[in-house]
Amino acid sequence: MSTLPRGWTVRRDAGLYGYERALRRHGIEPIAGVDEAGRGACAGPLVAGAAILPAGKAGIVPGLADSKLLTAKARERCYEQIIRRAVAWSVVVMSHDECDRLGMHVVNVEALRRAVAKLDVAPSYVLTDGFPVDGLGAPGLAVWKGDRVAACVAAASVIAKVTRDRLMDELDQEWPAYDFRTHKGYITPTHTAALDQHGPSPVHRMRFVNVRRAAGLEGPAIESAS
Repeated sequence: MSTLPRGWTVRRDAGLYGYERALRRHGIEPIAGVDEAGRGACAGPLVAGAAILPAGKAGIVPGLADSKLLTAKARERCYEQIIRRAVAWSVVVMSHDECDRLGMHVVNVEALRRAVAKLDVAPSYVLTDGFPVDGLGAPGLAVWKGDRVAACVAAASVIAKVTRDRLMDELDQEWPAYDFRTHKGYITPTHTAALDQHGPSPVHRMRFVNVRRAAGLEGPAIESAS
C-alpha cells in the first residue's frame, strides 16, 4: 500500500509525530519505521534500521530529526534515547560483497525487509522512506522524505546511520590510507585521491564506476557514487 486509507489525512503542519498519531487514532498500532544508511557510498556496508516508538510522551525523542541533519554528537544522543525508549528496534548490516552481488537497489530492499522481520514486536503498519517496499509482512506507506516527517522513520535512520558510522570508523583502523572515518565511504576529493593513489581496498564496492576505474577494470558503469 502506498497511500493512507480513504478519508485519512495528515496535515502538513502535523509535525514529526503526525503520521503515528493519525494511524493510532484509527486503532493501528504498533507502527514501525524503517530506513537505510550507506546506499550511495562506494565502500563499506549498507545498514538498515527499524524502530517502533511508544505512544505518548514516552515516544518523544528529544532532538530527533533526519539523521543527515544532525551532527555526529547529536545522532549519538538520539541513538541512546531511541534504543532506551523504543518498544522494539533492530539493525541489519549488508556487506560490501552483498552490495556487489545483488546491486544497490536489491540489497537496499532486502535490508529493509530483514530489519522489519528482525523486530521483536511485529508491526501492524510500516512507514518507509521515499519508496514502497513489498514483503514487509504488514501494510505500509511510502512517505516522501519520511526521515524528516515521520518520527519512527527518523529513529530508524539514526539507528542505521550511527551503526554504519561506527563500522566505518573500525574500517578506518584497518585501512587508514582511505580516511573512512571522515567521509564514511562516500566520494570526496580526499577519497578520490586515495583511490587514485592506492587503488580499491578490499571493502570497496566493485560495482561502482569510480572504484572500477581506480582498479583499472574495463566495462560500463554499473553504479555511480554519490
